[in-house]
Amino acid sequence: MESKNKNFIGRFGSLFLSLGLGLSGLAAESLRPPSVPLVACNPYFSIWSPADKLTDANTTHWTGKSQPMTSLVRIDGKVFRLMGTEPAAIPALPQTQLQVLPTRTIYTFAGAGVAVTLTFMTPALPEDIDLLSRPVTYLTYTCSATDGQPHTVETYFDASSELTVNTPEQAVVWSAEKSGRVNALKVGSKDQHILGQSGDDVRIDWGYLYVAAANSQKALMAQVNPELARADFAAQGKLSATILSSASAKQPAKTAPVSALVFHFGTVGEKPVSRWLMLAYDEIYAIQYMKKNLRPYWRRNGWEAADLLKAAAHDYESLTLRCEHFDRELMADLTAAGGENYAQLGALAFRQCFAAGVFAADANGQPLQFCKENHSNGCISTSDVFYPMAPQFLLSGPSVAKSFIVPFMDYAASERWKFPFAPHDLGTYPKANGQVYGDGERGVNNQMPVEESGNLLCLFAAVAEMEGNANFAGRYWKQLEQWAGYLKEKGFDPEKQLCTDDFAGHLAHNVNLSVKAICGLGSFAKLCEMRGDQAKADEFFLLARDCAKRWVTEANDGDHFRLAFDRPGTWSQKYNLVWDRVLGLNLFPAEVSRKEMDFYKKMQNEYGLPLDNRETYTKLDWITWTATLTQDRADFEALVNPIIHFLNHTPDRSPMTDWYQTKSARKVGFTARPVVGGVFMQMLYNKPVWQKYAGRDRVKAANWAPIPKPPKVTVVIPAADQAAAKWHYTNAQPGSDWARVNFDASTWPEGLSGFGVRDTPGAIVGTTWNTSDIWLRREVEISPDKLKNIGLWFHHDDDAEVYINGVLALDAGGFVGRYDFFPLNEAGRAALKPGKNLIAVHCHQTGGGQYVDLGFVNVQTN
Repeated sequence: MESKNKNFIGRFGSLFLSLGLGLSGLAAESLRPPSVPLVACNPYFSIWSPADKLTDANTTHWTGKSQPMTSLVRIDGKVFRLMGTEPAAIPALPQTQLQVLPTRTIYTFAGAGVAVTLTFMTPALPEDIDLLSRPVTYLTYTCSATDGQPHTVETYFDASSELTVNTPEQAVVWSAEKSGRVNALKVGSKDQHILGQSGDDVRIDWGYLYVAAANSQKALMAQVNPELARADFAAQGKLSATILSSASAKQPAKTAPVSALVFHFGTVGEKPVSRWLMLAYDEIYAIQYMKKNLRPYWRRNGWEAADLLKAAAHDYESLTLRCEHFDRELMADLTAAGGENYAQLGALAFRQCFAAGVFAADANGQPLQFCKENHSNGCISTSDVFYPMAPQFLLSGPSVAKSFIVPFMDYAASERWKFPFAPHDLGTYPKANGQVYGDGERGVNNQMPVEESGNLLCLFAAVAEMEGNANFAGRYWKQLEQWAGYLKEKGFDPEKQLCTDDFAGHLAHNVNLSVKAICGLGSFAKLCEMRGDQAKADEFFLLARDCAKRWVTEANDGDHFRLAFDRPGTWSQKYNLVWDRVLGLNLFPAEVSRKEMDFYKKMQNEYGLPLDNRETYTKLDWITWTATLTQDRADFEALVNPIIHFLNHTPDRSPMTDWYQTKSARKVGFTARPVVGGVFMQMLYNKPVWQKYAGRDRVKAANWAPIPKPPKVTVVIPAADQAAAKWHYTNAQPGSDWARVNFDASTWPEGLSGFGVRDTPGAIVGTTWNTSDIWLRREVEISPDKLKNIGLWFHHDDDAEVYINGVLALDAGGFVGRYDFFPLNEAGRAALKPGKNLIAVHCHQTGGGQYVDLGFVNVQTN
């Protein structure tokens, strides 16, 4: 094992991000991640270092908001920083190397005669969803002497309480706990609004963070004032009398104690000595799916946080070996498939993709995966996001691949979805309660009918290709048959509509979208054939081949193919062509890909191939698909290498974007999205490699539970989706007592609900509100028999507060894309009384759409 590891390091040494390496041409460039994954578990437990050196910046959540972790080392009484910028007076131990691998990030430091390695390990081993779903990252310190002399070494680590709240002003509570042979420091928000907030730029503010260590590690642990704790460590190498009792635990996160831990390594010589700790987050509930709160998959058998910590501690040694083996194997396969640059890109993408979603358990304990549309609109389980994400999931095996398809398809098959094409999304993360994009369930505006229908048909065919049968498709055959019929009628020459690249706007006669429809028809034919319906297979194969033949003629523009059928002199990436070869459809002649590739290589800019002729921006995921089209290694590297060049030179130090400018290397938008799983498309062309990874599936997921039945909702006080109502409102900051019952708002203007701007998803605008803030007041009358099971029927975009008779009844951050039920907090329920009640609302606009309106409903769960 050891000798193999040395051979690996020697062979792939350029994968390691050593400081001081200069640029020596694109082919030889080593990846410098714009931001480095440290904790990569799910959208709420995702911590990154946005700098080349771990000591050059404080760690952040993927959204860029502060979530500091700090580490120090004391060598023979002299203290150095290892992580973070504080304390600024303490010098940084020189960083000598950084490695980003599929399950590990490894930093190496050296100075004062000692080498120190920090390894962040998130065991995202895809064959085992139990492990993949665990919100646990291990941090291992390894120290050894480099000068042949003995040295006394201690290390210090702390995590801020800001890891547990959406905003640093929110109050937290903390305590120390013991779980068998594991000691833990626990911290979480005081107000546990479980699954209370939804939206994009939102962090978790429920559940609990655990900084934990096994007894065997002999850690000193305390929840302490950070400045005093770091000073104590610097002076004495320990935590002293700065421990703060949990009895006093109610404090804003930004001033609350940190969870701190010290390891004493004793005397360290040339033989490496290691200590490790665990960072874990118990979210309690992971997702709300059709109004039912779902447990995270790791909790499906009744586990609590204590069980998670004990299992994680028990598994540390075996997981360390498994992760080392997996990283070696996957990096070798990536290199063989596309070169060293591709392997580096794949390692970073692997971490980011899995960290952008969560695995929950349905009522039968089966895995359901929900991805978040990070930094675009916060949607959950978006078809045109999980479509580019899918290659990583398909490579991981049937259980992982089906886990994100099942909840989407169950919704599409429900009576709620009434359209002849596939949905766009399931809601706004973490609430998968139904589509919010465009007209949602209400109409066809801003839908993506060809896009989403083609996506699902291709993905079902890919699952069938992986499994060697189309049994999974049979579960949803009615929908697939309907969508194939839609593409038969509407797919070849798409009407003016959006596609996955919706930021580029509506486009008619989209040639690349036509490719998707043709491959979708071919995919349906393949599924029919695998199900034994040869007549229908022949019908749709003939249709798909005829469409492909027409496409070659009608899209032709000399030395390339057009952006739109009716636009000569235009071009675009034809990334949807990948399925023709991956699925063995053989609809398009090889000359199509060859001609396109030759043209693409002439159109590239310094940092990559633009998406099309309209703009110089591009999509990273689509480049990695387009690069595969000819299955020529030189072509592949010609398109992929500029991506590495971009990542190395972008000034935007955020988790990897997939939307950037090819001339300036500036990010346009989109951060930390799961779509980078598309980097693994190249791996699907190699069927033995695909089958090797997919065949390791341990879960064998099957027998998913039916979609949860929605609760019965009865209107008590209608919102604007039923009947508009008059409210007093103001856009000017009122007095501090504006929510109190006796406040005089008679001078405020009156307006009909709802309040906002048109084109905000789900909005029914009666009065325009386009300023930063709005304050609303209205009196409502509620009969005594309606008070049981009462809550708000609320739509807010963005942050909102609701007061009932002067009492804060709901504090809702982020946004939703539709009216939804919101339970009142305990104080709000107590404040609501029979008869007249004064309702006061404040909504603050942070970006994008804006809207606010509410009513009251009774909700009865089934």
